[in-house]
Amino acid sequence: MSRRSAARAKWAHAAPIFAALGDETRLALVGRLGDGGPLSITRLSEGASVTRQAITKHLEVLAEAGLVKGERTGLERLWTVDGTRLEEARRCLDEISRQWDSALERLKEFVER
Repeated sequence: MSRRSAARAKWAHAAPIFAALGDETRLALVGRLGDGGPLSITRLSEGASVTRQAITKHLEVLAEAGLVKGERTGLERLWTVDGTRLEEARRCLDEISRQWDSALERLKEFVER
């Protein structure tokens, strides 16, 4: 396996997380759920510039990526953030940050020589 293939495989599990979070509306939904706890689509669509149907579709994308969970309570579904996948994304970003720090340190040492 080439170095590039190995790197690609290493990050493949996290790609759906970042793809789902790459949309402004979905990122805002995760933020609202993180701040407000379990919320219904009705509550999530209050003040939104998109329809309830659009919110539902965005939540489905987030759920497919494992970022949110919906649980039926009576007549409505309450949505919550699944912190496990967000933690996975954080670990990926931390590793990338360490790699950049290391690369910058090597560059600094090279320039100073």
